[in-house]
Amino acid sequence: MRAIRVASAALLGVSALAMTAPAAQASGESDGFRVGVLPSTVAPGGRVTLRATGCEKSVSVSSGVFDTVIIPRGYTTARAKVDWEAKPGAVYEVSFHCGTFWQDVDLTIAGGRHVSPVPDYRQHGVQAGEGGSLADLNLKQIGLGAALITASLGTAYHLSRRPGGEDGG
Repeated sequence: MRAIRVASAALLGVSALAMTAPAAQASGESDGFRVGVLPSTVAPGGRVTLRATGCEKSVSVSSGVFDTVIIPRGYTTARAKVDWEAKPGAVYEVSFHCGTFWQDVDLTIAGGRHVSPVPDYRQHGVQAGEGGSLADLNLKQIGLGAALITASLGTAYHLSRRPGGEDGG
């Protein structure tokens, strides 16, 4: 009995390992120099997070839209503030340098004025009153509904007035 439990546990473990191996291999691209800018679209004056992995040295990050930033050795991220003079709608190149390796990432500057993602209802109130029960008034559907209601009420009245079957009377 104990051997069955041990064999079942071993088989379950091997199955779990076999099922996760392809996922681990697919995401196993952690080797190499990888970079990113979050968010990839930012308003003038906004802040971005610069991310670099796979470099054993300090990473120098430069762009025409912010001052050069150094990600120190042993760290993977740093923050930068985008210049207020950045042109809305423009795409700037952000260059990451790790020794002799470098990669470029695009940073888009958001156009127009900054809009809050959450509406401010204190100034405008909610938008209400659209639609309702009379929107798309269809006389055919109203007539059919009225006929069904009338038929069900008539059937209920008829069944409630029928004489009982056992009394005969």
